[in-house]
Amino acid sequence: MTPLPKLDHAACHQIGFRVITEADMGFLSQLYRSSREEELTQVPWSEAEKQAFCDMQFDAQHQHYQKHYPDALWLIIEQQRVPIGRLYLERWPKEHRVIDIALCPAARGQGIGGALLRDLQAGAAADGSRGLGIHVEKANPAMALYHRLGFVTIEEKGVYDLLRWTPAPTMDVTGQVKTASY
Repeated sequence: MTPLPKLDHAACHQIGFRVITEADMGFLSQLYRSSREEELTQVPWSEAEKQAFCDMQFDAQHQHYQKHYPDALWLIIEQQRVPIGRLYLERWPKEHRVIDIALCPAARGQGIGGALLRDLQAGAAADGSRGLGIHVEKANPAMALYHRLGFVTIEEKGVYDLLRWTPAPTMDVTGQVKTASY
């Protein structure tokens, strides 16, 4: 089994990971909906229609991810063993790709996302990867966090930007360039 990402920065938030199970699908569907609430306020649908739409979209997204990233880590983010989010991560030789990262509303704005991202950056650098990539919706409030952490837009893809963080080269004691740990 692929090892789970190492947590140094997020440890202060009492964060852990576990692999998703079928029993997590309800939580994951609710988490997906929580990330779409702002958009849902703009449509004149009934609550039942909104929920049916979100269920359909979550199922389609989940199936797409499973099909196109078969070797990914599918993780529940826990705080004190309580599910608070999800992290889907693919580790390629040249890049680690965050397929998706999301936190429930109560866990947002506390520094958890930034800590997790710094840990993922450190993991990518330690693995000798050329960086960490993620697709982010242009209007996502977390875009500012990504930029603060050194991610840059390398490609615009409709409503999404493909962001990439690359470890800065450093010198070792012999004067040779090496990849920095973050």
